[in-house]
Amino acid sequence: MEFVTNINELDLTKVYSYADYLKWRFSERIELIKGKVFKMSPAPTSEHQNIISTLNYYFFQFLSGRDCKVFPAPFDVRLARSGNESENEIINVIQPDLTVICNLS
Repeated sequence: MEFVTNINELDLTKVYSYADYLKWRFSERIELIKGKVFKMSPAPTSEHQNIISTLNYYFFQFLSGRDCKVFPAPFDVRLARSGNESENEIINVIQPDLTVICNLS
């Protein structure tokens, strides 16, 4: 598998998939929305990070003992239109500040 290491090598008018995304090794953090590449904002402020850390703590405490887990960014979330899309068909990959996933079994 050949990796793309510079975002400038991409054609930003093209629609990409999660399969493409897996081949990218950029210093920039990016998201795919409807197959289009979006650079994420620069590093968040310390105030933002403090709020996310606090929310993560409270979510973790609340979800303790439940069939749910909380994950702080960076954590790729693939938004599939159906439950059986292949990596070539998924065109939305985001990195929310916090992700809660339930029913892990």
